[in-house]
Parts: sequence; structure tokens; C-alpha cells
Amino acid sequence: MKLVTYLKEEVDQLAILVNGMLYNTQELHPDLPNNMQMFLLMWEEVIDIALHADAQLKAGTNPGTGMGIPYESVHVLAPIPFPTSCRDGYAFRQHVAAARRNRKADMIPEFDQYPIFYFTNHNAIQGPGKIQCMPDHFEKLDFELEAAIVVCKAGRNIPAAEADSYIGGYMIMNDMSARLLQMEEMKLNLGPAKGKDFSTVIGPMLVTPDELEPFKTATKPGHTGNTYSLKMTCKVNGIQVSEGNMGDMDWTFAEIVERCAYGVNILPGDVIGSGTVGTGCFLELNGTGKLNDPDYKEQWLQPGDVVEMEIEGLGTLTNTIVAENDDFSILQLKKNI
Repeated sequence: MKLVTYLKEEVDQLAILVNGMLYNTQELHPDLPNNMQMFLLMWEEVIDIALHADAQLKAGTNPGTGMGIPYESVHVLAPIPFPTSCRDGYAFRQHVAAARRNRKADMIPEFDQYPIFYFTNHNAIQGPGKIQCMPDHFEKLDFELEAAIVVCKAGRNIPAAEADSYIGGYMIMNDMSARLLQMEEMKLNLGPAKGKDFSTVIGPMLVTPDELEPFKTATKPGHTGNTYSLKMTCKVNGIQVSEGNMGDMDWTFAEIVERCAYGVNILPGDVIGSGTVGTGCFLELNGTGKLNDPDYKEQWLQPGDVVEMEIEGLGTLTNTIVAENDDFSILQLKKNI
């Protein structure tokens, strides 16, 4: 099942997407909530009803089959427009190893010992469309090609072997990064903050696990949880710059959920990203390019750039980079020493 949130009369509306048409949930069955927030809170009560409606729509037997709205005619929002929190993992060894190699650092052994994550700004979640950026963001503005999941039921101290049942669905994530801000603040060993908190993009839809069964593949030895072989690409202005596969995650989402839920409650609506796939950002690509050629010309996102991320089975997430009409700079507020 593919779930989409779109703007209807200035409020968020949940719909099931079938063959390019959107079907409002509450019109398919009176017990289905009309927004994603309530759908997630009521997940165990409504998921079977929604899956049945989805099957009927695909078969053309649902009474609401003729009431579809063309997907292309609406303003699509983030599938989870109001997450309860947003964490981002670090699951792809290829990306971590390449980024460390490019800055002449050894691969950190702790990567293979346990999955890690950081919290980012869940109030800066957005979907397809414009990404507004301030002047300091354009100092090495970057995309990050990732996948993400949403938690669909509350839990605590969840073993990885049980964690997949807490995953409501999968979506594309673009963990936008202002690299100069990030690099400056991380000198203080406190992790990314202002370099990350202006925009995290998810979408264009939430795809439930049943849709991905054909893509299941073997999980890496020594790891636990579902793994899906899904091709991942990113284009900037129509030119492909990144390619990877969700099946290359060294830590599964189940294992990341296990760590997230250790000693703490996870809640319906919590969004968790995979971390960047190998080749999935300009920081890595520029570093590799300069390592191989000292004259390599770095590339960063500019105003007007169009970023298109595609993950097999999860759709295409498209955003346009826009400069805010404001010249305020926090970099200029740095104190002189």
C-alpha cells in the first residue's frame, strides 16, 4: 500500500495511491482516519481495513474506485507531515569508509560494533517542492540520499528480532546539509546541529512492507532484520550523481530501531533515517574526486538546482533549491579571538 499526504482545503489529507490516482481514506471506509497522525496512532486498529481497501482499489471492486483524484493535480506534502521525532542513522559502511578515507582518517572500528544515530529537527520536515535556504546554507550546501522508516506502534527495549513489526513503512529521505556550518560546529565535538536543522525532506509517499516483499533479499551475515534490494539514485539538474542500493545497509532498520528503543519509548510517528548511501552526497563525491585528481572541481547545490531522488518501489522525491530573500548570516556573528 502506498500512502500519500496532500493539501486539501488547507489541511493535510491522507490518501491511498493506486495507478496514479489518490483515494481519500475516510471515503474508502468510515473507520479510516483522514490524516497520517491519527492513522499511525490507530495503526493496529485500521491497518487491515486500509490494506483491504487498497486491494479492492487495485482490483477495481471498491465502491470508491471512481472517486480518485489525479496525483499530479494536488500539492503533495511529506507523508508524515508532523513526526513525533526524527532520528538519522549511519548504516552504510561504504559511505562512512569513503568519507573517512577522503579526510585521511582510518575506518573507525566502532562502526561494526553497533548502529548509531543522531536527532535532527522534526519541525523542519518537508515533502516535495521548494527548499528555502539562507546565505550560510549555501556555503557548501549538500544533499544526502537516504531511506527512512516510520514507527507505527509504541515500544520500549525492543529486540531487533521483533523490531520490523514496529515499522509502518518506508520512504525516501534527503538529509539536507549545510557543510560549512556543520564542519565549524563539529570542531566542538557536539555533533551536527545548525548544519542540519533547516530542512529534512521525506516522501513522496509511505510504502508499507507488503509492497516490498518482492524486493526482499538476504540480510548480511551477523545481522538481524528485513533487507530489501532497492536501487537508489540521485540526479541534480537531470544529471545522475549518485547510485546505490538499500540492500547495502550494513545495519538493518530493525537493528537501528533496537538501539533507538533501548531504555526509551519510541512512538507512532517517529521517523528514522538510514544514513547516507555510498556516493550519496557531494561531500563524499568531492572528497573522492579530489583524492584522485587535485584539480577536481567541487560541486555544491546552488539556487535553482533541482534534486531528484529515486528509490525503487518508493517513488521519486523532487525538490528545488531556493534562496530566501534575506542576507542575515550567523557565520558573521563569530567572535574574533
